[in-house]
Amino acid sequence: MEREDINLNAPDTKCGQTPLLAAAVGGYEGAVGSLLQRKDLNPNTPDRKFGRSPLRWAVRGGHEGIVRLLLEREDTNPNTPDTKYGRTPLWCGAERGYDEIVRLLLEREDTNPNTPGTESGGTPLWWATDRGYDKTVRLLLEREDTNPNTPDTKYGLSPLRAAALCGQEGIVKLLLEREDLNPNTSDTECGQTPLWCAAECGHEGITRLLLRRKDLNPNIADTHYGATPLWRAARRGYGEIVRLLLEREDTNPGTADTTYGRTPLLTATVDGNEGVVELLLQRKDLNPNTPDTEYGGTPLWWATDRGYDKTVRLLLEREDTNPNTPDTKYGLSPLQAAALCGQEGIVKLLLEREDLNPEIPTLSGKTALQLATSQGHAAIVQFLSKPKSSLPVPTNTKQADNIRRETPPQGAILNSSNKRTIPPTDEEKPRKKPRASLM
Repeated sequence: MEREDINLNAPDTKCGQTPLLAAAVGGYEGAVGSLLQRKDLNPNTPDRKFGRSPLRWAVRGGHEGIVRLLLEREDTNPNTPDTKYGRTPLWCGAERGYDEIVRLLLEREDTNPNTPGTESGGTPLWWATDRGYDKTVRLLLEREDTNPNTPDTKYGLSPLRAAALCGQEGIVKLLLEREDLNPNTSDTECGQTPLWCAAECGHEGITRLLLRRKDLNPNIADTHYGATPLWRAARRGYGEIVRLLLEREDTNPGTADTTYGRTPLLTATVDGNEGVVELLLQRKDLNPNTPDTEYGGTPLWWATDRGYDKTVRLLLEREDTNPNTPDTKYGLSPLQAAALCGQEGIVKLLLEREDLNPEIPTLSGKTALQLATSQGHAAIVQFLSKPKSSLPVPTNTKQADNIRRETPPQGAILNSSNKRTIPPTDEEKPRKKPRASLM
């Protein structure tokens, strides 16, 4: 070191490592300190194999003391990435959760906190979020020039979207404290927002935190199935998340998915989530009669078909629930479906509604009484045989269609084998066919 004619920047011929780089790789703090005293030393010369600078190697090895010594040199570049993956020293420290090293790097004003790696495009903040390093995230967010919204380039996930998906509640809270954070950023693959992910995964705490942001849009649907956060929570049966979403007045309770046209109420009904159905029906701006686009069945029709007595009762307690609307695929009213399937309790509940018309015929001209008789449901036959004179009896097909409020497609309800081949009604698992279609 005392010989000034020694070239300290000359690399070895095998790996292209300078003396400083070799000392940094090995964690030899004393040697690094001695070498850095030479002003003619270049502290940034990378190795030939990976293109990593001494600082990048020191960070990778977690050598905090060496990192400190290197950063004390003003001519040390804190942003030099390696040539293989484009990872800067800060990227490496954040991805490994080396909090003290990250703090040292961020103390340098010329450190760029937003440089992503070239492999997946994630910034230091993105990777610290993905790994769940709360303290590292806090350090990065304390730098005002840290962009909290930059997504990775592989999936288009923002740090908030990644944290919401992984259930990182503490990190979500830290991110939301930044006013420049966009809480509505969707990923580029499926169009799922942070709220969508929290609702889908059942993360109640994260859902609560997100909904506190006034600039959050609770109605953004994914681009794959067109389902809103409320729809996903309703389908999963997450009652508390549904309640939180419905407390927001700007949450639309009736938005249907774009695949099957099912509203949150209808999907909760089909899946038997009675508690969710009850919560949804408390919203006065909810239309309880919206049918799906696949079968044209209303929530009441599906609850009847599935035999969910309690759900039927809840739906019928809403005065604006139409008890007569048939599906558009088989032309069965809820009463006819119940009569055909032998649902005695549901038939009783439906007959309690004064606006129920038990004489509405099916597309083939059969009434609920005739359907129950054909299936041998004696108790239902007895219920339906009692007169209900307060209701109008349709005298022609046109009048019957008007009572149905929507015209089903032409054709018989049942084929010769009394069965129909019905495609699945959900994107994730096969659904049972409507029971009424199999009778």
